[in-house]
Amino acid sequence: MRERSAGEAALLLLADSRLPAGGHAHSGGVEEAIRLGTITGRDDLAGFLRGRLATAGLVAAALAAAACELGAALADVEDMEEDVEEEDADDACRLWRRLDAEADARTASPALRETARTQGRLLIRTARRIWPSAMLDTLARAVPDGAHHPVVLGATAAVAGCEPRQAALAAAHGSVAAPATAAVRLLGLDPVAVHGLLAALAPDLDGTAHAACASLGGARSVEWPGLPAHAAPALDLLAEGHRRNPLRLFVS
Repeated sequence: MRERSAGEAALLLLADSRLPAGGHAHSGGVEEAIRLGTITGRDDLAGFLRGRLATAGLVAAALAAAACELGAALADVEDMEEDVEEEDADDACRLWRRLDAEADARTASPALRETARTQGRLLIRTARRIWPSAMLDTLARAVPDGAHHPVVLGATAAVAGCEPRQAALAAAHGSVAAPATAAVRLLGLDPVAVHGLLAALAPDLDGTAHAACASLGGARSVEWPGLPAHAAPALDLLAEGHRRNPLRLFVS
C-alpha cells in the first residue's frame, strides 16, 4: 500500500487558490447571481454558499473521493507491476471513463459540463508536472477532452498521498471558497467578513466530506451505486445565463 503520510500537506497545496490551475477564474455562479440581483450582500452570499455546498459541493466531494480511491487502487497495481500490461492499461482507461460518465450524468447544464472539463484539463496539466505519475497519464489518455474537475482532483489527491476523505474535503472547500472570493471582487465585500462565512461553514465542510465518503460504501468499488446526485437547478440556470452574457469578469 502506498504511503499516505504526505496527505495533510498535499491537501493544503490542492486547496490553495494559488495553485496554477485556473480556479481563480471561476465564480461558481456568483457573477450571474449578482447580475440578476439574487446576491446583493453578505447575507445573500451566506445562503448561496450553504445551498451550493449541500448540492453541487456534495456531488463534487463524492466524485473526488471516488476518484481518489480508484486512483490509489490503480497506483498500487502500478507499484506492484513495473511493466503494466496493455490490457491492464485499457482496463484502467475504461474505469476512468466510467467514473467521468458518472460526473457527466450529474451535471445537467451544458455550460457547467464545459466548465468542469475546462478546469479538469487545466488541473491535470498542472498536476502532471507537479506530481508526475503513470496513473495521471492514463487518466489524461482515457478522457482526452478533459475529465470533470472533481475526478481529476481526486486522482491528483491520490498521487499526492491523500486519503479519499481529504480529496472530498478539498472538493467541498473549493465549491464554496471560489464563489466567496469572487463575491469579494465583484461586490467589494469585506474579505474578513466573507472569510468569516467560510469559517462558519467549517463543520458543514467536514460533514460533507464524511457524507461523500460514506456514499462509497466503505470498500473499493468500480460501480459507485451510492454516489449522490443532488440537483441544483438554480445553479444550472445561472451557468447558462452567464455563458450568454457578453460582459463578464469570470469564465463561469
